[in-house]
This record gives sequence, C-alpha cells and structure tokens, in this order.
Amino acid sequence: MKHNDVGGFLRARREALRPADVGLVPGGRRRTPGLRRSEVALLADVSVDYYERLEQSRNAKPSKALLASLARALRLSVDERDHLYRLAGYPPPRPGATGGYVDPAMMFLLDALTTVPAHIIDDLTTMLAQNRLSHALIGSWAHGDDRAGNVTWLWFTDPASRALNVPAEHEAIGRGYTADLRAAAAHRGRDTVSDRLITDLAEASEEFRRYWDDMEVTPLRSTRKTLIHPHAGQLDVQCDVVLSSTTGHRMVIFRPQPGSTTAENFEFLDVLGRQTFEG
Repeated sequence: MKHNDVGGFLRARREALRPADVGLVPGGRRRTPGLRRSEVALLADVSVDYYERLEQSRNAKPSKALLASLARALRLSVDERDHLYRLAGYPPPRPGATGGYVDPAMMFLLDALTTVPAHIIDDLTTMLAQNRLSHALIGSWAHGDDRAGNVTWLWFTDPASRALNVPAEHEAIGRGYTADLRAAAAHRGRDTVSDRLITDLAEASEEFRRYWDDMEVTPLRSTRKTLIHPHAGQLDVQCDVVLSSTTGHRMVIFRPQPGSTTAENFEFLDVLGRQTFEG
C-alpha cells in the first residue's frame, strides 16, 4: 500500500464527493460514486487529460498553484490540503497564505447562495472564488493572482474597476480598502507580500498615498452601496462581510436593501448571466 500517492489521494477525495457538495447539478444516473474526473477538472480549471494523468500518477510534479486549485475544487479541509502538499513534495502553505485555496466551509456557503451575488477574498482582498451572480454583476476576476485579482490594487490602478460604483461613494470605498489593508498588514506583521503591495500602491496611486497617510485602521465591515449596472439598473445593496476563523478568508455578500427593487433586478441579472454563459 502506498502512503505517498498523490493520485490515490485525489481519487479517494473525488469519489467521496457528490455533485451537490460542490454546487453542481447531479444530472443522470452515475455508474460510479463521486464526482466525474471531468467535473473536478472543470472546477480546478485544468484539462481533463491532465487531471486524469495526475490521478494515474503519470505526471511528474504538479505545481503548488495547481495543488491549491485542486484543494479548492475537492473542498479539502486545511489538514487535507496540507497532506496533499506533502504528498506532492512541498511544504504546506504557511498560516494565512492564500495561493488559490479556499476554506471549504466558505465554498459550501458560496455554493448555497444562488439568489444574491457573493464572492470570497483573502485578508489582502485577493479574489478567490465567485458565485454565478457575482460573475454576472462584476465580471469574472482572476482567482488567486496577487495583482490581477486583487480588489484593492485594481481599485487604485484601474478606473474600470470603479465603473459600477456611483462617484459619490468612491472616496469612502477607497478609504475603506486602505484602512483594511493597514489592518491586514499589521495582523500579518508586515510580511513581504503585504509590504510589497503597500509599496507598489504608494508608487502607483497618489490617492492611495493620501489615504494611507491618514493612518486609519479598520477591517472591512458591512457597508451600504449603490451600484449602477448597465443592464440590471440601480442596485441598492448592503455589502456584508462574513469572516472565516480558520483561514481569515472573507465572503462578501451583496444583500438587497429592503424596500428596493434590487432582489428583482438580481433575478433579471441571473437570467442574463445564464443566457450569456449558455450562449
């Protein structure tokens, strides 16, 4: 019996899952238990052939980024994720590191949220996962990349990232991201990742420098926002933040304001998103 078999471990975890466990529609009858290899490949954003070779131990060495994607796709616990890394010959990620992995409890909640947009970010606001309505609302963001998928970085360096937010709220949002980054950096002890992000933001954005100099320290919290979507119209939302005590990941939920038409507009946005996806 092998004790260091990456393929065997992946296969066992795949067979232990049902489609509903990962937010998929079961479909027809299945001849074997668990998820299909093609479903895991889809969730991990890797080719079916490559994943099959991994399970059959015909691939030399998967990257750490791929292991993180597989851990997310298979809803591995932190202990299971760390075991997978060790099997592949890597040290487990340090506490607080992201690398594309997502807390499975958070992924379960994200899968269950089908009527409101929601996504998961890490403590530095790097996008980790989105539900279907989040894709429809804000577009598909890079997951796990420290810049292309970092909400704070894009807010201060890419004007297009502000397109949905009304201008009157831009300063409050920018100050909120800056105060949150200061809190996260302090909690991390100013590690190299947060230090580099702060340095690069200060070089790239005069606006960020002004807010940073004000020394505000406040983690992200529930905030009321008005969004203007080009197809769904005005969306009055409360952006609630749910924190994972295990990983520090945060789920941002766009909750409709009572008395507004936002819930109905989300239904329209969902239909529009399905049509775009299926088209």
